[in-house]
Amino acid sequence: MSLEKHDLIHELPESKEAIHLLKTNSTHFAKLFDEYHEVDHEVHRIETGAENTSDEYLETLKKKRLNLKDQLFSMIREYEASAAS
Repeated sequence: MSLEKHDLIHELPESKEAIHLLKTNSTHFAKLFDEYHEVDHEVHRIETGAENTSDEYLETLKKKRLNLKDQLFSMIREYEASAAS
C-alpha cells in the first residue's frame, strides 16, 4: 500500500504555473482543486492509520480522487494547449 500523498503540484510540476493561473481565474477549477485535495488528504489519513474506515469506503474515495484528477488534468492540458497557440 502506497502512503504517498498525491498532491497535484508534485504530480504535475511542469504545470505549476498553469495550475496557479487556473486556480485564480476559474472558480470551477478552484472548486475541483480544493475537493481533490480534501479527498487526497482523507485517503492519506486512512492509509497512515490516523483514521479507520472500511476498505470499500477507501476504494470509493480513491475512485473519486482519480475522477477529480482526470478532470483537473484535462482542464490543465486544455489551458496549456490554448496558451501555446
